Amino acid sequence: MVMTASGNDATPQAKLMRLRYAGTCAGCRTALAAGTHAAYFRDSRTVRCLACHTGVAPSTATAPTTLEVQAAPRSVSAGTAGTSARREYERRSAKRETRIREAHPRLGGLILAISEEPRSTTAWARGARGEEILGRNLDGLEPRGVRVLHDRRIPRTRANIDHIAVAPTGVHVIDAKRYKGRPALRVEGGIIRPRVHKLMVGSRDCTRLVDGMHKQLDVVQEVLGRAGLEEVPVQGALCFVDADWPLIGGSFVIRDVAVLWPKKLSERLTAPGEMSPARIATVHDALARALPPA
Repeated sequence: MVMTASGNDATPQAKLMRLRYAGTCAGCRTALAAGTHAAYFRDSRTVRCLACHTGVAPSTATAPTTLEVQAAPRSVSAGTAGTSARREYERRSAKRETRIREAHPRLGGLILAISEEPRSTTAWARGARGEEILGRNLDGLEPRGVRVLHDRRIPRTRANIDHIAVAPTGVHVIDAKRYKGRPALRVEGGIIRPRVHKLMVGSRDCTRLVDGMHKQLDVVQEVLGRAGLEEVPVQGALCFVDADWPLIGGSFVIRDVAVLWPKKLSERLTAPGEMSPARIATVHDALARALPPA
């Protein structure tokens, strides 16, 4: 049961917990690191440090508390694009080599030289390359006011977010894909059957990518809400690198997720917006602290 400083029951919305993501105290605006004990208010989706929640100021005679240490500014890492995908490719490739050499001590080297890696393995290398290409493009936008984070780990999961760009127009969550074929929007039904929107790449139904993007958007919105930045716009984009895009047009939106290519994405990120450089820096810092490099 959550108690106030006077010993009475607190409002039922308040819950003492260890923060899953970094946040900002709604009372004193102190930065709260992930793992800090604080009071969480479910109805307003805000957090308060224990000092503000209980009304008891921390003792100045003791060593600095976690809250005080975390309030001090420190640099954050932007991460390296494609790191986790490259690491997974190398892990799978090394495991395959070990398995073949152990099964065929004398011919293992020859088998590896004349055989190809399975597509389930090379797909990771191809994906890493796509993230690296897009990452360089995004890094080049920094002089134009865009702050970027690469390959961020979603806490308590094995999933990651390829890129996050904080721009004057808000936060852009970006999933880089290096698929063959032409991305297209297919609309089915609408008269007798319910209308369904599908993301096609060539002849492949890739609508699951849109579902995955919405899960990433939920994570980023939760982080911003806990940091007191819930008013910041959050947008999603699937960026297909080296796809068979037409010479004119081709980009589209499906379920509020933009589907486009790197140059078109750059135009989207550098469009005029309401976020100031100081606000961009604050949002970038909050996201970097809550979502560490993968």
